[in-house]
Amino acid sequence: MPHIVIEYSANLEDEVRPMRLVEALHAAALETGVFPLAGLRTRAARRDLYLVADGDPENAFIAVSVRIGEGRDAATRRRVAEALMAVLERETAETFQRRGLALSVDVAEIDGTASLKTNNLHERLKARAKP
Repeated sequence: MPHIVIEYSANLEDEVRPMRLVEALHAAALETGVFPLAGLRTRAARRDLYLVADGDPENAFIAVSVRIGEGRDAATRRRVAEALMAVLERETAETFQRRGLALSVDVAEIDGTASLKTNNLHERLKARAKP
């Protein structure tokens, strides 16, 4: 299960479509082969209050935080981060050429000690897949 949270500065909405980022990063995470479909959650959060670097109002940011279950080695976590960064860079290439833009991807393991989950998505997806 990864939870992918895309935070972005509000000044990007006219140039970068948030739902397009959600779809592209969701697909990229699946394409890595590391995560099951039923475990994947991707969402975006617009940030209206922010300062980037020197405070120039043209500066913008997109920060992608990925929280994954325990057990993936460092090489796998790095591969996921690189795959997501490649998509993020592709999706923002034009904007990157025109303004100050800080992009980041951080993949971190969730400490399972106090991380509780209940869902029925795995079963529902299996049931849908049967003819």
